[in-house]
Amino acid sequence: MLLRGNYQGSSFSELLRVDYPQLVPDAVSGLPESGLAFPHGTTVLAFRYAEGVLVAGDRLATEGHRVASRAIEKVFETDAYSLMAISGAAGPCIEMARILSVELEHYEKIEGEALELEGKANKLAQMIRQNLPAAMQGLVVVPLFAGYDPRRRVGRLWKYDITGGRYEETDYEATGSGGLYARESLKTEWSGTLTRDEAVATAVRALSRAADEDRATGGVDLERRIFPIVKLASDGRISQAPEDEIEGIYREVLAQRSAGGAS
Repeated sequence: MLLRGNYQGSSFSELLRVDYPQLVPDAVSGLPESGLAFPHGTTVLAFRYAEGVLVAGDRLATEGHRVASRAIEKVFETDAYSLMAISGAAGPCIEMARILSVELEHYEKIEGEALELEGKANKLAQMIRQNLPAAMQGLVVVPLFAGYDPRRRVGRLWKYDITGGRYEETDYEATGSGGLYARESLKTEWSGTLTRDEAVATAVRALSRAADEDRATGGVDLERRIFPIVKLASDGRISQAPEDEIEGIYREVLAQRSAGGAS
């Protein structure tokens, strides 16, 4: 494919920076004044299971002690094999997930083949590093990235720090305000041999326990019919757990709590 302009590579971000700088979002301008609250996404988690990898997140966004949104989406499909879960300043997080999706699509069109999963994780690390000036002023982006690696035929996942540091986790990870409680739940229930149904149930219980301990984590809202987003990446396919399934698992959690059992 013949490209016009000065940039001739396969990076969409670099294409914008070199040939269309007026379209590049300014990461520093327009930041809120110090001390001003802005919406934050809270708890997300990811773990491997027998067929691939699962990524899930609650739906609550907070603005200081106020509810900013009860139904924000925190788990995004970045291509046919990978998922990104956002935690941190909601606006930059969502924008980064969307740009990553375009970046991966652009790369595949230019190169004629998809970037390998580890390359996708590296691309996200670069984007987080570019966000560092904004992060130092409070607009922190700390996502999880996971997907199915068709070359290795396994699910893989990564966590990040605000400088763009990338760390692959072999089992599970959770981040956000309720991440500690979600990890504690996964520590007792996780196994690499979990089936698809067992994995969904494990994720819902972990988010429910995090919501029980952390006021910024949304959990399941039966009154408003708001449920966590649970997505799974397996061999060439990304699927989402239906709300009816999540509700059934959560009602089992409530029944166990009412009976005085562990939940």
